[in-house]
Amino acid sequence: MPLRYMLKQFFMPPGILLLLLVLAWFLRRRFPRLAAGCFAVGLSGLWLMSLPVAVEWGARQIESEPALAQQQWAELAQHADVIVILGAGRDSADPAWGGDQPSAMAMERIRYAARLAKASGLPVLATGGLHFGRPPSEAALAAQVMQEDFGVAVRWQEERSRTTWENAVDTAAMLQPEGIRRVLLVTQAWHMPRSRWSFEQAGFEVVTAPVGFIGVPNDRPLGGWLPEGKSFWQSTQLLNELIGSLAYPLAYGL
Repeated sequence: MPLRYMLKQFFMPPGILLLLLVLAWFLRRRFPRLAAGCFAVGLSGLWLMSLPVAVEWGARQIESEPALAQQQWAELAQHADVIVILGAGRDSADPAWGGDQPSAMAMERIRYAARLAKASGLPVLATGGLHFGRPPSEAALAAQVMQEDFGVAVRWQEERSRTTWENAVDTAAMLQPEGIRRVLLVTQAWHMPRSRWSFEQAGFEVVTAPVGFIGVPNDRPLGGWLPEGKSFWQSTQLLNELIGSLAYPLAYGL
């Protein structure tokens, strides 16, 4: 996992864009045109990925699954057998909580799943393995928060997975021997298409419950044409999702 993490940080923004700027500096005298190209791509990439309007447009291309209407929540048990929450990382050693906590994105999924569980009566499975091989697992943290903060018990904890594909395969190994094949899948709206595909490939019937839509009006000054740090982070998530959506059918489609 550390090698995979380092390679991802190096070849994904901002790493690759910063590398282009560094290359532009070193190439500026011997290869001025190449240096100018590296500088233009690096700088424009940093700028575009920092624009809320670019995030809004990009997310609209990916967020293809509609949100669940609240009037549907009480009837979800007719269409699914279990709520599955996909892991989304964790924040380490928060002194306010006395230890690790689910990330803000994971908390958004947990909160939404808790609402759905209370409305539908469906049992819950949390996914997510160890963060860099160190316990507790993301699934265990999710189960703790669900119980202590929302009063919802997590029946199953899938604690081995490190990727969306492994979320699906390891969840199938736990649920399908019990005859469970219909899942209500909770994850970010931009992550849902790849997640749904993975769980369908693993043999599930999937009802989608996307949350955290970002392809909505950005409500920023000047229509979102001013750069900001949050938008850059969101852009990296969208880019990672786009790459994953293209790579998964090639890697796992057969």
